[in-house]
Amino acid sequence: MTSSDMSNPPLRSGYEMVSSKMAASVLKRCVTAAVKVKCLSPSLLARRWLLSAAYTDTKVWEAREKDPQNLAILAANMDRTYDRNLPVSSLTVSRFVDNISSREEIDQAEYYLYKFRHSPNCWYLRDWTVHGWIRECLKLGAREKALHTLKNKVQYGIFPDDFTFNLLIDSYIKDEDFKSACSVVEEVMLQEAFDLPSTQILSLYALGSYLATKPQLTEPQERALGASLLICGLQQDNTIGLSAQLLGNALLGKVEILKGIHAVFKGMPLYWARGYLDRALAVMERVAAASGDVKLSKDTLDNVNDLLQELSSNSTSDTDSSGEESGGEEDKKQEAVDEKDEAEKARLPEYINRFKELSSQLESQGKVDSASFQALVTTVAQQNLAAAEKVDLEQYQSRVQAWDSEKRQLIQREKEMKERAEQEKRERLAATSAAQLG
Repeated sequence: MTSSDMSNPPLRSGYEMVSSKMAASVLKRCVTAAVKVKCLSPSLLARRWLLSAAYTDTKVWEAREKDPQNLAILAANMDRTYDRNLPVSSLTVSRFVDNISSREEIDQAEYYLYKFRHSPNCWYLRDWTVHGWIRECLKLGAREKALHTLKNKVQYGIFPDDFTFNLLIDSYIKDEDFKSACSVVEEVMLQEAFDLPSTQILSLYALGSYLATKPQLTEPQERALGASLLICGLQQDNTIGLSAQLLGNALLGKVEILKGIHAVFKGMPLYWARGYLDRALAVMERVAAASGDVKLSKDTLDNVNDLLQELSSNSTSDTDSSGEESGGEEDKKQEAVDEKDEAEKARLPEYINRFKELSSQLESQGKVDSASFQALVTTVAQQNLAAAEKVDLEQYQSRVQAWDSEKRQLIQREKEMKERAEQEKRERLAATSAAQLG
C-alpha cells in the first residue's frame, strides 16, 4: 500500500458484491487485441463534426513508460489482501488496468474496480486509471462496460475528465447511437463538466441529434435531457446556447408542472426555485430585447409550443377526471405536489399566452432562425471544433506527462516502503535471535 492511500471509511453498498474469485481465470496476454474500426457515415457533412483522428489517436497514451505486470499474479495478490481485510493500493489497480489486453480481462478489471471502490482506499482511484479504463473498453469492443461503470459511478468510482468524456461521446456519435451519447452527456451534466468548448459542441450535437429522431420520452428522460440542455446551453451566449436554454427550461418546466419542483432538482445540479417555464419565457424575452443578431431556432420554438399544448391538454384532462380519484390517490398526489406547486401549475394559461405573444414578437423582429438546432450545431462544429481540439490536445499531453510523473513517485514510494519493511523484518529477526542467545 502506498503512503498516499490512507484509510478512509468505505462507502456503504446496497448492491450485492461479486463473491467468486477471479484471479484463477486471469491470463497474461502477449498480443494486444486489434482496434476495431467503426464505419463512419458516408455523408461528408456528418464526417466534418467528428473528432479528428489526431484527437482519438492513442499514440500519446501508448507512449507512456510501461510497467509490465502478470495479471494473474496481481489478481491473486489483491484477493489475498482483501481476504486479510487489508486495503489494496491504487497503484495495484492502476497496474491491472494498464495491462489489460483482452475482452475477458475487461470483465476482471470491472470486478476489481468495484472491489476497490468499496474498500478503505476508495478515494484514491487515480485519474489515469479512469482514463485508461475507458480507453481499454473502447479499444477492446467493450464500450457497454464503460457506459455501465459510468452510469453506476458510485459503485465503481468512474468519474472521467472532460477529454475522456469527449472520446466516449464521440464514439457513440460516430455510430449514430445518439441515445447512448446522450446518456454520457447526462453524466457530464451531473459532474458539471462542460468547461471545454469541444465538450459543449459534442454534447449539444448529441442532444440535438437525439431530439431530431422524435423519441417518445419518459418523464425521467425529459428531466435528464432538459437539465443537460440547460446546463450546457448556459456556457454559450449565442443562438445555439439560448435555444438550448429555452428547450431545457421548458422540459424541466413540464416535469415541474406534472410532478412538482422536488421532482425536478432532486439529484440534479439545478436551481431549486419554482418557475422553470417562467425562466424559459425569460430566455425568449432576453432574445427579443437583444441588440445583436442572436436568434432562437424555429424547431426549438415548435418543440416548446408542442410541450405547452400537451400540458394544456393534460391539465384539462386532469380537471375532468379529478372527481374520480380515490382518496388514496389524492393522498399520494399531495405528498408529491404541495400548494406552491399547484399555484405554479395554475399559471400555465398565462405562460401559454406569453409564449404566443413572444413568438409573434420574435417572428416580427426576424429573430427566428429557420435552420434546425441540429444544423446550427453542425455548422458551429465545422467552424470551431478544430481550434478547440488543438487546445485540448496540448492540455492532454501535459496531463499525461503529469500522470506519468505522479505514477513514478508512487512506484518509488512503494519501493522505499518495501525496503523499509524488509529492513524492519530483518531487525526483528535479529532481535529475536539475540534474545534467544541471551
